[in-house]
Amino acid sequence: MEIFQHDLQVTRQERAAAKKQSPKVLWFTGLSGAGKTTLANALDQYLTGLGKHVYVLDGDNVRYGLSSDLSFSVNDRSENIRRVSEVAKLMYEAGLIVIVAFISPLNQDRQHARQLIGEDFVEIFIDTPLEVAEGRDSKGLYKKARAGELKEFTGISSPYEAPNSPELHLRMDQLSISEALKIMRDFLLL
Repeated sequence: MEIFQHDLQVTRQERAAAKKQSPKVLWFTGLSGAGKTTLANALDQYLTGLGKHVYVLDGDNVRYGLSSDLSFSVNDRSENIRRVSEVAKLMYEAGLIVIVAFISPLNQDRQHARQLIGEDFVEIFIDTPLEVAEGRDSKGLYKKARAGELKEFTGISSPYEAPNSPELHLRMDQLSISEALKIMRDFLLL
């Protein structure tokens, strides 16, 4: 089977102009319990309130559908990030501001996403120390991982590689949600 890529007649720039915004992919990375989803939802609400066209791709939600066939092995985690990178790129090309809230533990996978998206990829490190994230464990995942019930759990039995040079670094053990949201708004000039 041969597959041919087709150029679209309407460009990303034309779609962005119609939406009166600059599309971006805001990639939130950090440990489970770091606050990625909470911050992503707060930013989504703020931007939507400004009339922006935004969508949040959340790790748990994507695991229910697009990546429901994947495990949490290193290879499957990379495939999960590859898939969400491609979805984020399609949404970005549609002129949206895409907020990706995924642990995305490996630098090489985040680098692949950056290369795929290009200059409008913004890596935001939601930096929360392991003990703080573990203390927020509302889902009981760290407890299960410590008990050996969850294999390959990031930060416990599977590695997390902190970003080398994210565009934005938020220390969520030192910031409230509203303070972090203000920093993001100021950084993004929104």
